Parts: sequence; C-alpha cells; structure tokens
Amino acid sequence: MSAAVAVTAASAPRRKFGLWLATALVVGNIIGSAIFMLPAGLAPFGWNAVAAWVVTAIGSRALAWVFAMLSRALPGAGGSYGFMRVGFGDGVAFLGAWGYIMSIWSANAAITIAGVSYATRLVPSIGTMPLGEPITAYAGIWLLTLVNLRGLRDAGVVQFVTSVVKVLPFAAVIGLAAWRLAGGGMATLPPLEAGTLTLAGTSGALGLTLYAMLGLESATVPADAVDDPARTVPRATMIGTAFSGMLSLIATCAVALMLPADAVHASKAPVSDFIALSWGDVAGGFVAFCAVVSCFGCLNGWLLLGGELPAAMAGSGTLPSWFGHRNARGAARHALLLGGVVTTALTTMAYTKVGVAAYNFAALLSTATSLVMYLLCAIAAVRFLRDGRLPRSLGAWVAATLAIAFSVWAFYGSGWEALGWGAVLIAAGWPIYKVAHRAARAARAARAAAGAVRA
Repeated sequence: MSAAVAVTAASAPRRKFGLWLATALVVGNIIGSAIFMLPAGLAPFGWNAVAAWVVTAIGSRALAWVFAMLSRALPGAGGSYGFMRVGFGDGVAFLGAWGYIMSIWSANAAITIAGVSYATRLVPSIGTMPLGEPITAYAGIWLLTLVNLRGLRDAGVVQFVTSVVKVLPFAAVIGLAAWRLAGGGMATLPPLEAGTLTLAGTSGALGLTLYAMLGLESATVPADAVDDPARTVPRATMIGTAFSGMLSLIATCAVALMLPADAVHASKAPVSDFIALSWGDVAGGFVAFCAVVSCFGCLNGWLLLGGELPAAMAGSGTLPSWFGHRNARGAARHALLLGGVVTTALTTMAYTKVGVAAYNFAALLSTATSLVMYLLCAIAAVRFLRDGRLPRSLGAWVAATLAIAFSVWAFYGSGWEALGWGAVLIAAGWPIYKVAHRAARAARAARAAAGAVRA
C-alpha cells in the first residue's frame, strides 16, 4: 500500500489523466511498503500465503471490475464515496468513507513500523535501546506531519524522490528470485505436500495479502480529472490491479518461501536479509536504506491524503467545518494534526506487541476498516444491476458476487482483534457525522429563511 500519487485528485492542481497516468496512479498507490515487512508476516503460512495471494488476485480483480463498472456508469459520482452515497444515502456512505480514513491512519502506523524496523538494520542502537523503536516512529510521524503542514509543494518534492527509490528493492528481489530459481529450480522452495494447504491457513494470510492491494480504487477520481473517464478509469483500474498483484505476489512470496520460515518471521528486515544472503551485507544495507526511504515516503503521502480527505469531506458538509481549516500555506492543519495524533496512538497500540506482530496488527486493522468501503461498493453494484443503473451481463453479476464473497472472506481473515478495533474506530465517527449533519441542516434552514425574507 503506497501513496505515490494518491493525493492528486484531492489536492493537487487539476490535470487530465490519460490511460498511462491513470494506470500509474493505481500501481503507485498499491505498490508501497508492504513488500518490506509482509514476507515476515506471511512466512509462517508457507504455501498458504501463495494460495491467499491467488484468492486475493481473483478477489481484487473482481473488486477492480466493480469499481470499473461503477465509474463507467456513474462518472460524475466522485469516486467511492459517491458510489456509496448514490447506493445507500449519506449516513451509510459516511461510515464507508470514515472507515477509509481510519484505514489510512492505520496504514500509516504499519508503514511507520516497517520503516523503523529496517532502520534498525542501519542503526542497530534503535532496536537495542529502551523504547528506541517507538521513539523513532513518533519522530518520523511528526517530522513528516510538519513537512505536510508546510504545504503541498514541500510534501510533493519528498514524495517524488521516495517514489523513485522504492522501485529498486522490487527489482532486486524479483531479479534475485529469478536467478535462484534458474539455478536451483523448485529445490529452492519448500516442498508442497498433501495437507500443506488449508482453509484456515489461507484465510489467516488473506488479510495480509489484501493489505498489499489496498489502493486499487485509486483511478476512480472525479470525471473532470480524467480524460475520457468512461473508458480510461475502467481500463486503468483493471490493468493497474493485475500488474500490481503480480509484482507483489512474486516479491513477497519469493522472500517468504526461499528463506527458512523461522528466520524470515523473526527478521526485522526480511528483504534486506534475502538480498544480503546472496549479494553480501553491503547490498543488504543498501536495500535497507531504500526500504527506510520508501516507507517514510509512503508515510508522507498517506499523511497528506489523511489530511486532505477529511478536509474535502468538511467542504461538502459531511464532516464539521473544523476538519476543513487550512493554514496560510493551504495545508489542512486540523485534519493533519488529528491524523498525526491517531497514527501515533495506533502505533503505540501496535508496539504493545513484539516483532512482526506489531506490523501485522496495524496492517490487519487497515484491511478491516477499508473493507467496509469495498463491501458497500460491491453491494451497491448489485443494487444498480438489479434496478438497471448498471448494464446487466453475466460478467458483471459474477464480478459483483465475487467481490462481495471476497470482501466477507477478507473480513474473516482479518481476525477478530482487527475487526473489533475497526468497529470501535468506525463507530467513533458517527457522533462526528451527526454534528456535521445537524450543522448542515441548520445552515440550509437559515438560507431558506433568508430567502423567504428577501422574497
């Protein structure tokens, strides 16, 4: 999960997206920090991780198809929030959108933990001194929050540089995996024996693999930001999702399967260890450096998006006007600060766990809260197919049904802890929505009264 260009539609000056730029938007937003820590989380599942990736590849393609259909039929809806609003009304749409905001802030915690974990490879004292990792995490969160408070230009410069750097570890892992397979064949992988694949194992890995695919809806931006949205958005969504899924599957499973599972699961820098085993400590250290830069670049982008999205919702009256306050540089000051506070709190909660469990907690929480939006959009698609607002076809029905089934399965795979905390975070937004709703209703009544007086 990344944020290379996730803020484009929400905050940057308008420019028309063609097919390649829109596809890059999807790929850039999916491919991010997950490659760096996900192998450690997936290692205990063995070949079940591959099975989970196959299910995720199918399910994410079904979800991508749902978003493609919705964007083609409702190009002016304004993306996922608009689809939910048309399908279910303001209240339900708010819960889905608020869940997405919670997903962003949870992902920020996961990204931070991944970056700090790799930083221990470069500066071992971070991992050995008391509270070294949490303190480093807090410093990263608030340093980048301050960068974002300086305005979009400074945040954009940081984002461009880190987006280039993050490509290098992907290329290194895939290249090394291909080289090892060419030299040793299937002997480089653990044996696939009867009973290796289980429903429980696949389900357990599913929440983590879906986390790596969050952002597949990125091309569903408002119609005025995309050139020929009825054609461009569906094609970009499908191409970008398929390409990102293939790269993520290869990169994460190569590390998880080609190294001893116990060693990968205990590693603070699994990708760095994978590279160092064949190419030496210098290469491993370089990958660790790239990982740190990439993770904190992702954090920069998602902090920005986590401020801009609530500010945009405040502008439409969905959230109280407090969230829309901007400083002299145009940054969403209140929303950015709140995002920093929540991200810090979730990071603290995650660090009550040991090792990769801290990362898994934040990643699964991000998955669970984002699934509310995915499930609602899939159900909306079924409703639109039934009433004729979406063109009916066998493929459309299959995609929408698969998307619902996959979302429900992924909810289960996220685990009860993530679901419980996700429910608490989403429910916490409802009183905020009611305040905004009452304020908007009072404003409409005041405008109506003023109009009656003038008449």
